[in-house]
Amino acid sequence: MRMIVLTAFLSIGLAGEGAAAGTSSAPPDDLAALEQEWHDCVREAFRRQPRTQSRAASERSALDECRAGEDAYVAAAMRAEPSGGGRGGRRGLTERARAWAASVAAGVIDPVTSWFGVLER
Repeated sequence: MRMIVLTAFLSIGLAGEGAAAGTSSAPPDDLAALEQEWHDCVREAFRRQPRTQSRAASERSALDECRAGEDAYVAAAMRAEPSGGGRGGRRGLTERARAWAASVAAGVIDPVTSWFGVLER
């Protein structure tokens, strides 16, 4: 998951000034500021990696260097997320039925449709 996130942010552009790893000037509940600081840190850390190592190694090193910012952002996001929708975390019958229908569609209907598509070619 972190690799996908890093790749997406790096593809946006390697612009922006990096924040120092482990230091955060944002309030602990300001998600946007924490996210921006973490992204800036990752971009700057990636930019400092030696060009002789692989891209995957550079991405891992950049993520490791900015782990404190990532942890602060994830903790703030988890605090901000509403828990259970006010019903004690239990999903209603309609929500469970939709989830079941989606799983059936993904597990049965989609593969069968793709098999028929192969046969038509």
